[in-house]
Amino acid sequence: MPLPDARGSARGLLVSGVLDPVSLGTLSPGQWDVLIRQARLSRLLGRLAVGLEACGLLASVPIGPRQHLEWAIARVNTQAEELGWELSCIEEALSGLDVPVILLKGAAYHVAGLAFAGGRLFGDIDIMVAPEALPRVEAALMLKGWVNSHHDDYDQRYYREWMHELPPMQHIRRGTTLDVHHSILPPTARLKTRPDLLMDAAMTLDGCFFRVLAPEDRVLHSATHLFFSEGEMAGGLRDLLDLDGMIRGFSGDEDWRRLLLRAAEIGLERPLFMALHYLDRLVGTPVPGDVLDLARRRYPVGFGGAVLDWGLRMSLSPSDTLDRGVPRRLSEWLLIIRGHWQKMPPHLLVMHLGRKAFVRQS
Repeated sequence: MPLPDARGSARGLLVSGVLDPVSLGTLSPGQWDVLIRQARLSRLLGRLAVGLEACGLLASVPIGPRQHLEWAIARVNTQAEELGWELSCIEEALSGLDVPVILLKGAAYHVAGLAFAGGRLFGDIDIMVAPEALPRVEAALMLKGWVNSHHDDYDQRYYREWMHELPPMQHIRRGTTLDVHHSILPPTARLKTRPDLLMDAAMTLDGCFFRVLAPEDRVLHSATHLFFSEGEMAGGLRDLLDLDGMIRGFSGDEDWRRLLLRAAEIGLERPLFMALHYLDRLVGTPVPGDVLDLARRRYPVGFGGAVLDWGLRMSLSPSDTLDRGVPRRLSEWLLIIRGHWQKMPPHLLVMHLGRKAFVRQS
């Protein structure tokens, strides 16, 4: 059942529950069942649970769904402890290199103390360092137990020559995964950006070894990751709500001016405008009218734009079942194809897909 937001537009039960837990009111058992399943599959159960607890509403939730929410809170608390320990281990490995290390995505949101990150669950840690520092960073991490999780020669070449990160690294004892980036987009991607500018503007935090991206750069990175990366949208709604949380932290016209200028400066206007378009349509994020008009004018038009809009709306809408159905599977397939097309020129894409098809058949 769609619920109205403050601007009068309809938004789904899950989005309303995450952004305004009080709006849930008294749900029927069937609605709670749908809500819990949607939250779990959208990777938003922790955020929903923490929001209900913060509003003092958790105790009023029926026992069945409350048990799921309490489990999520326990997992959130455990992850916070695990994150603190893992970051201390990474700091121990890299602190002697005199290399700026920038946290990205979920870990960065937690370390920066962003309000929406309180219940956000994530599976790995992402860092970014300058390209010239990669060999030293990788060697230092390997000395402390992180190893490449991809051993095939082709996969090693794929990551090291064409991608914006090293092959994912996994700790041999703890099993934790660390992604070491040198950019936010592959060098082969059609969309070109300036990772050096992101690194130069990264902020230090009091008493913290790690740096985080500047506020406007966090928005641009999140939008780029969501709309111009692999095309994998399993956590797409969670990432869209991350963007909502960042933008709601803006204090006025000056923040919007900086964001738009920064997007133009580092070449990320397209993902920003796409993000603003769907934040307005699916979430109801407060975006100034002139900025929203600009985003709408820049959205792809014609048949291609209509197909893209259908695929993104389908994939960003929460599901309450693992049986995704033909329309959702088709939308996922289209977005994965688009994601690969965005990150590789045709000759590399044909070679890469041919290689993957051969490996699966052998």
